[in-house]
Amino acid sequence: MSEEIKETSTAENTEEKQEESKGFMSDKKVEVLVAIFLGITAILTAWASWIGSLHGGNQATNYTKSNNLSSEGNSEYNAGMQIYLSDQLAWNTMMEYNFDMELAHAKGDELEAAFIEEKLNSFIEQNCSEIMANAFEKMTDDMSSPFEVEGMMDEYFANANALLEESQSLLEEGQRDNSSGDSFNLVNVIYSIVLFMLGIIGVFKKIPNRFAVLCIAVVCLIIATVYMITLPMPTGFSFANFFGGN
Repeated sequence: MSEEIKETSTAENTEEKQEESKGFMSDKKVEVLVAIFLGITAILTAWASWIGSLHGGNQATNYTKSNNLSSEGNSEYNAGMQIYLSDQLAWNTMMEYNFDMELAHAKGDELEAAFIEEKLNSFIEQNCSEIMANAFEKMTDDMSSPFEVEGMMDEYFANANALLEESQSLLEEGQRDNSSGDSFNLVNVIYSIVLFMLGIIGVFKKIPNRFAVLCIAVVCLIIATVYMITLPMPTGFSFANFFGGN
């Protein structure tokens, strides 16, 4: 009687194994799929880590350049301000010379007026900046000061503004690199979850359970990959740069 039960049990187990092997999913098929997706996920994880690190490198470089340009821009701004103040003082002195010259003309002392005019011209040549000299040429009759010339004030700070604008541009680029690097880190987190889920599939004994966990892992893998594709590559990225190309 016991032999008949063993034979019946063995036959049932054999039939179950045959049915499982003939079904849509089997142990071998699941193992093969797990191995394939483990390899794909590992490669994509390495790729995301690499690109994320490049973004991090660009971020650090852009922040450093931005800080340097900002310092240079501030120095240029201070230099421009000093030139502007110097021109202001020079203009006040020139107005005093001009008043003395007109007074000499009013007194009829042409010799004194000529002497003051010579001193004025020498003072202008030695003390006025190129910006102020150019403004003199653009002055019209209705202007009482070269500082009224349109755009003159901007010329004092042209270099500073250019450097500060470039600094701001690099800062914003660094912020974008920082955001992209964080996004690639998020992708790596999702890939880590996928690797974890693929790694615990063997814990489940029943095929449907294994297949369910595999499907969830694959869905997460696809979502993370699609999201990663939408992320920007690092500025100036090219494979040729890593293999000696130009």
